[in-house]
Amino acid sequence: MSRARTGIEVVAKALAKAPDEVHVSETTQDGSELIELFAAPSDLGRMIGRRGRTASALRALASMAAEMEGSSVTVEFRDGSPDDGR
Repeated sequence: MSRARTGIEVVAKALAKAPDEVHVSETTQDGSELIELFAAPSDLGRMIGRRGRTASALRALASMAAEMEGSSVTVEFRDGSPDDGR
C-alpha cells in the first residue's frame, strides 16, 4: 500500500458522513499509480468540494506522497462501491 493511497483513504474517511462506505483501490501501470476513491453518492460532493477545491487538494496530497516514492499518481472519484462492476 502506497503513501498516496493511505493519505487519500484517511482524509476521505474523515470527510465522509458514512466512512464505512469509503473504499480506495490502487492499481499500478508502467510506474504510474491510479487511485480510485469510491464513496456513497451523498458523500461524493464532500470529496469533490466547491469548485473542485477539495478534489484538487486530495490530488496534490497524493502527488506529493507519490513523488516521495518516485512515482506519479492519478486520483479518480467514483460513486458507489468497487463491487458495482465498473
